[in-house]
Amino acid sequence: MSAPPVSEIHQDTLELLEWPRLAEHLAGFASTAAGRRHCTGLGLPDRPAESRRLLLETTELLALDGLCEGGLSLQGAGDIAATLVLCAKGGCAGGEELLAVAATLATARRLRRQIEDPELRPVTTALVAELRTLPELEQRLHFCLEEGGRVADRASGPLEAVRRQLLGLRGERRDRLQELVRRYASLLQDTVVSERGGRPVLAVKAGAAAQVGGLVHDSSASGSTVYVEPQAVIPLGNRIRDAEGQERELERQVRSELSALVGEQAEPLDHLQQVLVRIDAGLARARYGQWLGAVRPELAESADAPFELCDLRHPLLLWQERREGGRPVVPVTIRVGPELRVVAITGPNTGGKTVTLKSLGLAALMARAGLFLPCAGTPRLPWCGQVLADIGDEQSLQQNLSTFSGHIRRIARILAALPAGAAVPEGAALPLGPASLVLLDEVGAGTDPTEGSALAAALLRHLAERARLTVATTHFGELKALKYADPRFENASVAFDVETLSPTYRLQWGIPGRSNALAIASRLGLDPAVLAVAAAQLEPGGEGDVNRVIEGLEQERQRQQEAAEAAAALLARTELLHEELLQRWSQQKEQSAELQEQRRQRLELSIREGQGEVRRLIRRLRSVGQEVRVGGRVAGETARQAGQRLRRLEQQHRPLPERRDHGGWRPRVGDRIRLLALGKAAEVLAISDDGSELSVRCGVLRLSVELAAIEGLHGEKPVPPEPPPQVRIRSRQSPGSRGPEVRTEGNTVDVRGLRVHEAEAAVEERLRGANGPVWVIHGIGTGKLKRGLREWLSGLAWVERVSDAEQGDGGPGCSVIWVK
Repeated sequence: MSAPPVSEIHQDTLELLEWPRLAEHLAGFASTAAGRRHCTGLGLPDRPAESRRLLLETTELLALDGLCEGGLSLQGAGDIAATLVLCAKGGCAGGEELLAVAATLATARRLRRQIEDPELRPVTTALVAELRTLPELEQRLHFCLEEGGRVADRASGPLEAVRRQLLGLRGERRDRLQELVRRYASLLQDTVVSERGGRPVLAVKAGAAAQVGGLVHDSSASGSTVYVEPQAVIPLGNRIRDAEGQERELERQVRSELSALVGEQAEPLDHLQQVLVRIDAGLARARYGQWLGAVRPELAESADAPFELCDLRHPLLLWQERREGGRPVVPVTIRVGPELRVVAITGPNTGGKTVTLKSLGLAALMARAGLFLPCAGTPRLPWCGQVLADIGDEQSLQQNLSTFSGHIRRIARILAALPAGAAVPEGAALPLGPASLVLLDEVGAGTDPTEGSALAAALLRHLAERARLTVATTHFGELKALKYADPRFENASVAFDVETLSPTYRLQWGIPGRSNALAIASRLGLDPAVLAVAAAQLEPGGEGDVNRVIEGLEQERQRQQEAAEAAAALLARTELLHEELLQRWSQQKEQSAELQEQRRQRLELSIREGQGEVRRLIRRLRSVGQEVRVGGRVAGETARQAGQRLRRLEQQHRPLPERRDHGGWRPRVGDRIRLLALGKAAEVLAISDDGSELSVRCGVLRLSVELAAIEGLHGEKPVPPEPPPQVRIRSRQSPGSRGPEVRTEGNTVDVRGLRVHEAEAAVEERLRGANGPVWVIHGIGTGKLKRGLREWLSGLAWVERVSDAEQGDGGPGCSVIWVK
């Protein structure tokens, strides 16, 4: 993306807002030299769509950087632009430059694999979609070049042969030199073979040079030693020189061939370089925003869109605080509705007015450049195609300009830069087009206060018709009254603590700053008589009344702020009390249910013990073999009736079948939930058929997570999905028909010869483990046993029906019991 031409006033604005300094801070987060160069000259897009694309790039790369172990890396990516130009023109690049091309290709291929995901990262995926990583060229470069850029032997057959020849010649020369050192040891000053002009020499005593014989290359400073290349190795040295020349020529040929291959692919390689620079710049924006604790802004194309910047902090002051140990940055909140056109900020010097102007201007530029803003919540603002500023002292001794003249010249350039067209009447919407933000510091200052105030008021009214928003700082009291005559104007002020005689650096909206000159003078001990005269002079002009009104407004705002804080604290205590009451009620409910369950279990245990005692009594009576009467009744009959009463008591106190509570919390499509692993909120996009998996969107990430990996925003735990119902198809037997269930030894009980109460006990025991119909063989006889069993079974709630078995299974002498 190429930045549009910058006019003189726009360049002045960037300098006044210290945009180059912010760009340098951003460049410190880039990974490559080309990326740092791009960030240092950070341009501003000329279309809103381009700014939104940059913001999406920043968002996607920030998410990917957090997912990759160790962060997203551009290691290996080099600055190959100069190499591509050289190769495209037919030049021969060096080995290291060609290896940098190969490393850059490998880095681009790795990054493309990491980035490509059209669903999660559509913008950056489109960025690398047309990327050609040229694996054949990369392999060829790595094959022909070794580490350090040296041409490998395998790159050329003749080169390999020359290098083998060189190796042999150098070895032969080394052996001859060692032999000469041993032979002429007495004539040498040193036995070390040194080098002069790339030729091997011996350190020979000055008087013995003729005995050694050879070519003298140098002598020592004292003249006692001469450095001689022995005659015996001179021919070998010449042959080595020739071979080295051949080696250099063959290496140059290999590099020329490789450079030609790179030159043929100059266009895709140049595109690859630009994509890597954009990725590096986007990653730098993401990491810079993360370091600032910034959030992504929402840009609106409409010029009438509001400005909503909550707790905006000046990014350069943040850098100063964190990197240079500066004092903490006081945030400002800026909320400007679509109907407002001018905001006049008043207050004492060093109170933070200029910092507010610069913070707003930088926020508009950062959002336009694809940077996140150091705000709380989600900042919203229109896309500002023009940010124009007049901040600071424009005095120029060289041009013989006063401060006032310098301001007027710059304001004239601002008015000329604003879009031409008919003035917008009061209350009308701005025409379609980019928004203009104008920042004026001490408007109308530097001349007679009366004339300066009149000029400032006229200028602000004019800007209200031409610019989307004008923010001006001033000390003129007359500008405070513009709000009450024109709804497009608003007042703001920086608070001042009269007790400590220091500003608080906090911005107050809706209330103009009042004059603190007399209060400050009084605190500093100025003569009360002088103060009284000054106060009396203010009365005719009404300045004293205005200050009293402003003071009353400030006190009223302070009372409202205190009341709001008290209400918030009361609400918080009420919520805590409500949560505590709910917790105690839940605990009591659980304790009550637990106590009831314990009582039921004890009663059931007593009933079972009683049933066991009755059964033991019956067995004891049967073993005696005679009827024993108790109170005029047969003891067995009495025991049977006692057993029946115990069973009825057990049925009355038997707990109802457990029913699963379906009233728990379950997420639905569109709900906001929290991801336990990331600790961040997400939106539910889809739910699997069985309810065990969710598809969610967290920021720009789209993930599939299990139900157990989430919770509600208020800590609700999701209810696990019900298992699919196990449907058992059973064909019930009806009179005269035969179903698929047949009588077997496992589902048949023979009670012939037993008394009714004994048969009930045996049948009940079989029914407890039944998974289908049960056949009870009782015989025909007198029918007493069959009638007693049928009467008892009719009183059981979990018995569906009882019928005679089919003729082949016993007919009337066998009953079939169907369990619900």
